[in-house]
Amino acid sequence: MSTRRTLLAGASALALTACATNAGKSGDGDSNGGGRKGAATNENPLGVASDAPLEVVIFKGGYGDQYAQQARDGYRQRHAKATIDYKAIQRVGEVLQPRFISDSPPDVVDNTGAGRLDLATLVTSNKLRDLGELLDAPSLDDPTVKVRDTLLPGVVDEGTYDGKPLVLNYASVLWGIWYSKSLFAQRGWTYPKTWADMLTLCGEMKKAGVAPWTWQGKYPEYMNDPLISLAAKAGGQDLVKSVDNLEPNAWKSPAMTAAVTAVHELVARGYVMTGSEGLSHTEAQNAWSKGQAAFIPCGSWLESEQEQVTTPGFDMVMATVPELTGSDKLPAGAVMSASSESFLVPARAKNGQGGLEYLRILLSRDIAKGFAQNSKALPVVKGATDGLTLSSGLSSVAGAAKSRDLFGYRFRTWYPALAKGLDDATGELMAGRATPAQWADRVQKAADDVAKDSSVTRRKR
Repeated sequence: MSTRRTLLAGASALALTACATNAGKSGDGDSNGGGRKGAATNENPLGVASDAPLEVVIFKGGYGDQYAQQARDGYRQRHAKATIDYKAIQRVGEVLQPRFISDSPPDVVDNTGAGRLDLATLVTSNKLRDLGELLDAPSLDDPTVKVRDTLLPGVVDEGTYDGKPLVLNYASVLWGIWYSKSLFAQRGWTYPKTWADMLTLCGEMKKAGVAPWTWQGKYPEYMNDPLISLAAKAGGQDLVKSVDNLEPNAWKSPAMTAAVTAVHELVARGYVMTGSEGLSHTEAQNAWSKGQAAFIPCGSWLESEQEQVTTPGFDMVMATVPELTGSDKLPAGAVMSASSESFLVPARAKNGQGGLEYLRILLSRDIAKGFAQNSKALPVVKGATDGLTLSSGLSSVAGAAKSRDLFGYRFRTWYPALAKGLDDATGELMAGRATPAQWADRVQKAADDVAKDSSVTRRKR
């Protein structure tokens, strides 16, 4: 599958930016668009026109699209007269960019994966529909409960821009460090509590002939996750907000400096598997699944992504990033969290009510449970994993998700140029071509450049 969070750059973003410049000329400032509507009833609370065609475009990646097909089938059962054009694709941006520009988009889109449409530009060009009507609609499972009240905390907020809910993410994602539970038991290793313990254990692993770490070198964003998690633990939520708010020298703060220095020790001490910098995400993950390295950083989708190549008994689990300083502002169990699989209804959808209805069905508990079982991932629907027998990886993720100390950065979505600057700097750091100080200089410059760019919409937490 494509790397989960690689942002669309180049032609697609530029074209949509041009589209933003002309926003309003074709009426796309109307955030609720046109399209056919039917009568709202208890059985049809969103007033879907029963015979209006529905077009659905889904990103088919590591989670597959079985859950999306279930929602399609559920829609067909409720609106039997409607024809449904359903497509499961990759490179969503390349396919849909021309249609957003010409105001002829599908009715509902899963805008995910490498090559996705640039979300920041979609927002500023008023191409997305306000999802408030959906969130306030009765849920499919219990008409006395609104859709918004069936969702995990923070989900609506993550998709809200300038006070409007414009994006609804479906998967709850956590980021940590993965290892094989069976390998650790066989070797007598214990997952480290602190970063100092991590370095000590890595030394033991290297002596035992096992590479301590590998990482997805062609996609440096993966290694950013433990780095900025270490920084968040040391500096607390204030540090996270200062980064997102583009505050001066946030990337040179004591907590961030300590974090990048800690991660660089893996390189300096030879604790990274040789050749990792040249590996794709699948190549690095396959090497790890074969026991060629003990640790790999990744989000909670890893088990699903590796299901077809991992040998039985490997028992992969995700652990939270260790404490950094021993006096961290966030506890050991704190974990970086966000939601992903970004669903949206275009403002100019021909059947916008149908798009909302599709999402209402998608958020039903039965479909969410199926997503958890088949995709080995946490959906954003409350109670979706209740009563399920979970795999080793998903069980560890569900356990980590119970932490009261969740944190998440937003700069990657808000400021793609800063995200790219960070990725490039971390790639150089992990390749041994940059020192921690040079890394900090480079990332801080990228942040400062964004802050000074008057064409970039500034957001604040």
